[in-house]
Order: sequence, then C-alpha cells, then structure tokens
Amino acid sequence: MIMKELNYDDIINAKLDEKEAKELMEVIIEKLDYHSNLYYNEDNPEISDYDYDRIMKSLIYLEESFPKLKKADSPSSRVGGAVLSKFESYTHKNPMLSLSNVFSESEIRDFDKRVRSNCSGEVQYVVEFKIDGLSVGLTYEDGYLSVGATRGDGYIGENVTENIKTIKSIPIKIDEKRELIARGEVYISKESFEKINNYQEEHELATYANPRNLAAGSLRQLDSKLTAKRPLDIFIFNLENIEDLGLEYHSQSFEYMKSLGFTVSEDYKVCKKIDDVIEHINYWTEHRDKLGFDIDGMVIKVDSIEQREELGFTAKSPRWATAFKFPAEKKKTKLKDIEVEVGRTGTITPTAILEPVRLAGTTVARATLHNEDYINERDIRIGDMVIVQKAGEIIPQVVEVSKEDRTGEEKIFTMPTTCPVCGEETVRIEGESAVKCINISCPAQIRRGIIHFVSRDAMDIDGMGESIITMLLDKKIIEKMEDLYYMNPEELIPIKGMGEKSVENLMNSLEKSKSNELWRLINGLGIKFVGVKGAKQLAASYNNLDEIMNSKKEELVNIEDFGEVMSDSVVKFFQENKNIETIEKLRQAGLNFEANHNKYDDIAKIFDKMKIVLTGTLPTMKRNEAKELIEARGGKATSSVSKSTSFVLAGEEAGSKLEKAEKLGVSVIDEDTFKSMLDMNTQEEILDILNK
Repeated sequence: MIMKELNYDDIINAKLDEKEAKELMEVIIEKLDYHSNLYYNEDNPEISDYDYDRIMKSLIYLEESFPKLKKADSPSSRVGGAVLSKFESYTHKNPMLSLSNVFSESEIRDFDKRVRSNCSGEVQYVVEFKIDGLSVGLTYEDGYLSVGATRGDGYIGENVTENIKTIKSIPIKIDEKRELIARGEVYISKESFEKINNYQEEHELATYANPRNLAAGSLRQLDSKLTAKRPLDIFIFNLENIEDLGLEYHSQSFEYMKSLGFTVSEDYKVCKKIDDVIEHINYWTEHRDKLGFDIDGMVIKVDSIEQREELGFTAKSPRWATAFKFPAEKKKTKLKDIEVEVGRTGTITPTAILEPVRLAGTTVARATLHNEDYINERDIRIGDMVIVQKAGEIIPQVVEVSKEDRTGEEKIFTMPTTCPVCGEETVRIEGESAVKCINISCPAQIRRGIIHFVSRDAMDIDGMGESIITMLLDKKIIEKMEDLYYMNPEELIPIKGMGEKSVENLMNSLEKSKSNELWRLINGLGIKFVGVKGAKQLAASYNNLDEIMNSKKEELVNIEDFGEVMSDSVVKFFQENKNIETIEKLRQAGLNFEANHNKYDDIAKIFDKMKIVLTGTLPTMKRNEAKELIEARGGKATSSVSKSTSFVLAGEEAGSKLEKAEKLGVSVIDEDTFKSMLDMNTQEEILDILNK
C-alpha cells in the first residue's frame, strides 16, 4: 500500500505490514532527499519547514515501528539520537597532526627552500584557506560513515559520530567501498552566527564569543538533538589515507572528494612558484572579510604525494605543509562615546562605545581603554575614528587614533571627579594610573565583590551568575556577600526565572561551598593584591583564618613571593571593622576557616619542580581541578609556555599556547594521558611518557 499523500496522521493510523512499511519508507526517503537537496544545495525550497518536519516525523515513526528496516544512511540520522553521559575516546588510524606556522613572507620563502632542497623534481603547491573551526576526522567503511571524531591531541580524539551525522553537508553514504578517511573543519557561517547571537540578545541570554567557540561547543553536545539545531557546516580539506586511494596529487583529491558529495573549498590554488603562493596569500589577507566564514590563515601544501613521502614528518607536524597565520586584524571605526564602570576594588575603568565593526570573527561594539593615562598618551577623543584590534585575539582594544579623519568636533574625555554609581568623590592615588571610588559602601563595588566571591577561582558557587546577583541586590534580598548564606529559599521561588528546582540547586551549591578549602575563602574575600596564588600561600602558612587575621607584617613578608605591598594589604584588610563583621557572619553561617595541611601528604610528588601549562577546554575536568591535582603532586601550574615548560596539558580550543609549545618542542599531552600519570608513583615514569 503506497499512499498518494504522505500524511503523518494517516501513516500512524495505518496498519502496515513489514513489506508495506518498507515500500513507504523508500518513498519517504526519496521525497526527503529531494527536498533536502532543493533546500541545502539549490537554495530553492518547494515546501515549508513545517511540512518537511512532518514528513521526517513519519519516517522516524516507521523506523521506530520497524527498527530492522532502518537504513544506515537514513535521513533521520540528521535529527539526533540518544543522549550520552560522555564521549568515548577514539584513536585515529592516521594521526591528525598539527601544522608548523609561518608569519611573514621571508618565513614562507624559507619553507620553500627547505622543501626544494629535500625532495627531487619540480615542486608545486596547493594553497587553501585555514578555516577557523574545529578539526574532525571522518572514517568511511563499505561506503558508510562509521566514525566521526574530534582531533583531540592528534592521536586520540572524541567519538562524536552521532553529532557529526546531524551536519547536513556531511554525506552519510558515499560511492566508494574502500576505506576512506577524510579530515575537515566544522564551522558556523558568519550569517548564522549573527542570527544566533541576535536571538540570544533578544531573549536576554548570554551571547557567544565567536563562531569557532560556538561550533566547537555545538559539536560537543552530549545530546545530538541539540547539535542538530545548530547550523553547523564543514569543509573537507584532506584525505588522510590518500596513498591507499591511488591519487598522485592533493589537488586531484579535491575533485575526487567533490564527486563523492563532500563540500570542499572552491578557492584553493595550485602554484608552481613561491611568488604565486605569496601573491595568493596577500590577496586573501586583504579580502578575508568578504568570505561568509572565518579564516585565520592560509595553508601551503606540497601537491605531489610522492614528494610528501620524501619530505616526511617531524614528531609534531608534516615537513611538506605549513600554515601562514594572519597578523592581528585591525579595523577602523568611530568611537561614539566613553563609558566608565566601577570594579570591586573601586577602580573606574573607561570603555569605548564603538560603531559596531566585525573583527576577528565577532561584531565588536565595545573596547577597553584601560585607564586615564592610556587615553591621554594616545590623545583618544569622543568622536574620533579609531583603529581597533583584539589583544590575543580575544579582548577588543583601541590601539590608535586616525587623526587625519578629525573634523574638529571631537571632544576631549576626562575621568569623572565623582563616582558614577554612589556619587562620592573619586581619587587618583599617587604612583597609580587608576582613578578610584574609595567609598567602601559603593553599590558597584559591593556587586563586583560578590561576583568575585562566588566565582570559579573563589567560592565556586554553581548557578550564581552576574544576572542572579544583580537581581538579588535589586530586590534587596542581599546587600553584602555574607547575606548569600542567610537567604530564605521561600523568597526566591516566586521570582521570575527562578523556580523551585533552580532555587534548590542554588541552595545546595551554597551549602556545598561552606566546606571549601580555606584558600578559596581567602581569595573570595577580595584582599587587594592577593590572588589565587597568594591565597594558597596564606592557607599553607597558617592553621586557620584566625591566625591569618592576627598575623603581623614581619611574619607575612617571610612567605614565599610575599612582599611589602601584599603584606601591608593583608594586615590593613583584617584591621577594617567592615571586613571583620563580614568574616564573623561567614563564621556563624558555618564556612570552613581551617587549613587542611595534610590533604596531600600521602600523594607522590611526581610533578616535583615541573612547570606545567594548561590550555583549552578539557573533556571532563575543570581547569581549576587539574591545577589542584598538579600542585598536590609538587608541580607548578604556569600560564605561559617557555623552554622551561615541562609539558602542556591541552584540551579543545587550545590556541596559541599549543602552537608555541609545538614551535619550542615542548611535549603536549591530552586529558587521558594526564589521568594515567596521576596513578604513577615516580617522576621517572612521567618522563618516560613525555620522551616517547
């Protein structure tokens, strides 16, 4: 029985046998493939999304009713499946190595000289985009997609197959029976990213930092249905087992991959001369903002597979390829105004309000101006045309003024003489660049102080974000940080956006925080000049908070890395009545004031004197958790990579620290390797792993 119209209600009410169901499913799949092609490839849909979803729902119903009939390449794979508790690790058959980097024309020419001097015959290159996304490997067996995995550390990644299948531009079935391993970059287009962030803003939700982070986060959702809702796309840029497929040139592989249904970059270029390579790179350095997706560089690859075999690999990367990284992107835009914000220590920070401009993957409308000196040194005025870039590709800042664009209508900015929040007089302390509000009861300082108190590096209270704190302050439920532990949950439940379950979770988080280690409380108190490291040193040097409160400057200066300034600050902090009152209220609430010096006594110091850098997002561990495990074993978690770094623990979105480690030859490990190290008893075992 084949229905003339694919009506969902008729299908679920029909009494079909297996043969009828099979015939109907074939018709439905053909129809879905037809409409999917019109929508995604020809941009010419004939039916509404609603009608398409109803047809898809019919297929899913039949597949659930007749599970044996479900095809491996069913269109229903695109909508997501079961929710996972975690991703399984996956060992890549062909290591997904990273590339060496070059940053200038002279370095490109040096790369060319090394290539030509180490292989025979004429050399030609393929130059292609370095897509700013998340690298994945796709394995096909007998014509079907069997595994989709993240790159991970290049050797072991995460199996995200169900999520990969939801990406419409990835074929689930191909016309190639031999094993095929393709590598691609998952990304989100600029247009889709803007739409998502606009939606977030309209619904007063947090916006995303850039398309790359959004793409990575979307692909790593444990619920593939959530991944399916994100407009992920992919460019395939390499056949990892090209030698097995009988192709002689990388450029041939692009046409081959296109014939199998993969999406590849159309703008790659084959170049016989290095001058042509440089010309192509220079063109896209200037015109990259015209692309519908973000690129952060260009990749240069030797085209000949035979020559690649001659050149071989280093331990970290192929000798036959390199990546040219674009210089930090700068854009000119108008500085419309300068606003100021009061921080938790009273520092008043100026921020540039800009005509929105797209920069390094995001739309920028605000940029830091640091302090009064920074503004004066660059003669930055309201109304100026300014040059903006992202410091470290993250924080937007104004770097210079385009003075030739001045009209005479620009206004000189001066820092406020009174606090914009509490109205008290501001001061600039001698020897400092910051203008400050010194009113300790200033609402802005109280708010920022509470935000710091609950933060991940302090009391680490889950569910207590900035918006919740602002709402609690606005409704007078809290006035100071200690009030958090005296809230009545019955007052919170009726508040819009809270609800019984979220309030219960919040109260549980607060209760859990009472047993935190002492250093977290010390850091949360916000003692000037005392950060995480100083808080840990104080907790390690005294038995409890009372001893610290009664400590003398002469004692404090003897603590490692504690100087006169930090010691003075600690003494003064615990002399202020306001701070003593806060501490007593926290004591009455039941917070832990005792140091636990014996916590790590029985743990082998396998990382003794090692300097370890953490970068990227680890699959299961919080960064603070990893730091604590390192320090408990005698290691030192540092923030920058150098020749003295023992190793780098890298997760997803590792970025520039990973690149620097590879450049310096510093060992890089993933979370699984790190976890295996934690079970070892000697540093020699650690060194054996790092030297492999």
